Amino acid sequence: MYRSHNCGVLNASHINKEVSLAGWVQKSRDKGFMIWVDLRDRYGVTQLIFDEQRTDKAVFEKAKSLGREFVVQVKGTVIERESKNPSMATGDIEILVSELNILNEALLPPFTIEDDTDGGEETRMKYRYLDIRRNPVKNALLFRHKVAMEVRKYLSDLDFCEVETPYLIKSTPEGARDFVVPSRMNEGQFYALPQSPQTFKQLLMVGGMDKYFQIVKCFRDEDLRADRQPEFTQIDCEMAFVEQEDILNVFEGLTRHLLKELKGVEVDQFPRITYDYAMKTYGNDKPDIRFEMKFGELNAVAQHKEFGVFNSAELVVGIAAPGCASYTRKEIDALIDWVKRPQIGASGMVYVKCEEDGTFKSSVDKFYDQDDLKKWAEATNAKAGDLILILSGNADKTRTQLSALRMEVATRLGLRKPDEFAPLWVVDFPLLEWDEESGRYHAMHHPFTSPKPEDMKLIETNPGKVRANAYDMVLNGNEIGGGSIRIHDKALQSSMFSLLGFTPEQAEAQFGFLMNAFQFGAPPHGGLAFGLDRLVAILGGQETIRDFIAFPKNNSGRDVMIDAPSAIDEAQLNELHIKLNLSE
Repeated sequence: MYRSHNCGVLNASHINKEVSLAGWVQKSRDKGFMIWVDLRDRYGVTQLIFDEQRTDKAVFEKAKSLGREFVVQVKGTVIERESKNPSMATGDIEILVSELNILNEALLPPFTIEDDTDGGEETRMKYRYLDIRRNPVKNALLFRHKVAMEVRKYLSDLDFCEVETPYLIKSTPEGARDFVVPSRMNEGQFYALPQSPQTFKQLLMVGGMDKYFQIVKCFRDEDLRADRQPEFTQIDCEMAFVEQEDILNVFEGLTRHLLKELKGVEVDQFPRITYDYAMKTYGNDKPDIRFEMKFGELNAVAQHKEFGVFNSAELVVGIAAPGCASYTRKEIDALIDWVKRPQIGASGMVYVKCEEDGTFKSSVDKFYDQDDLKKWAEATNAKAGDLILILSGNADKTRTQLSALRMEVATRLGLRKPDEFAPLWVVDFPLLEWDEESGRYHAMHHPFTSPKPEDMKLIETNPGKVRANAYDMVLNGNEIGGGSIRIHDKALQSSMFSLLGFTPEQAEAQFGFLMNAFQFGAPPHGGLAFGLDRLVAILGGQETIRDFIAFPKNNSGRDVMIDAPSAIDEAQLNELHIKLNLSE
């Protein structure tokens, strides 16, 4: 055996015990007559001591050659440390080494393997196998494992069955771009990698599996950002003979379970708000409700005065930043500059200081009196000491801009606390959204989402007003999961495809297998998929998912460690019947 114990377990109860350890050299301190080495493995760090008086001379000389990240095995005796380290789990002891075996020497790593490393992100991604040795990344991956295990345990206890679905499937035109895979055996034809197992889990319901789940890789060829990767993992679930309430209760229970078991947090309330309310009150459909700053619409109290900017706006809307009336002009100007950045796109910002004495001071004082500004304060629920921030313009754009400002102000005020968790459900999404460019409707979620039963009559007469039987779970301003009750009737599914611009022939070519299955007794069914990467990151106190993925891609979709994607040789291309047409 290479080791009798790991490097995180030894303590004072093991004193005088003979042990063997194996791991990586974290650091070495050579004092001439004494050498201390910190030995690290996945479980922790143990200090080794080589003493000129007590250690074999050959072992002592070999210890002098140890460098960072050398892989070694040692045997020795656990002794009490003279200078204890209370910050280390093994800080009461050290190992007096009697035998040292160098299992593998190591080059000097390109960055320090420490919690606070000197390595830049690109370098750490190139040497990801070294980055994983650092506690922040290692612990993130261990935490991800715990989340996945708790999910499997919870769902299995509710009689869900984990079923694997194919990775090589048919390309469909809805959603993001597919990653396609050429078929060698079927010349000129291609598979696609699944954006989700959507149709397969519906077919499992037709097959009578009743309760399905899968922790599954999905693939979307889309632009990347901090919380998006080209390949990502879903907790994919489907249930038969259920209504929306059944699904919300199950996955609210799962989220409660994860928060309690992994974070020790008990959440009583999962508020439910409609999509329309979310957009009007927070400017987006995934609001962070750890803090207030709800939108206050000001058209009725700010227009029809002498201020032309507001008079010409479709929407005038504001938020009350708590305790910010003390902001200096420099601090306010910084916020104005922030909203005018191209990423936000506002043309300017109006502010009102709600002074402690009950008076108001505004950047538009010449157009509005104290009574006017008091009405603004009432509309935004501003209190003495608050700062009202107001944007105006096109309704949709202005809500989006103010939503971004709300999050930025909350971040600056420290209101987005990673150890606080505020989940909610957003329901009653529109079933369809109109796309001006293509001149047709697109599914807000996907084409298999069922309309609300009470809105079914509007499908033929006013499809834009039809609400979906769909729901999203939001946690701390991030959508962590979403789903819907599905269409299980062939006629309704055909109507949906028609609304989305499919000809009957196109619908049959793309989804004939599903439509045919519906004719053989499809039960009412619905489901939900959590984004595992995002869920784990938020539970871990982060909003970027990269450190919770073992081998992530960079913002260009590249794996810089293995240099992928990469060219393939001519012989492979010929075998696949592919000829490249590269632009100069």
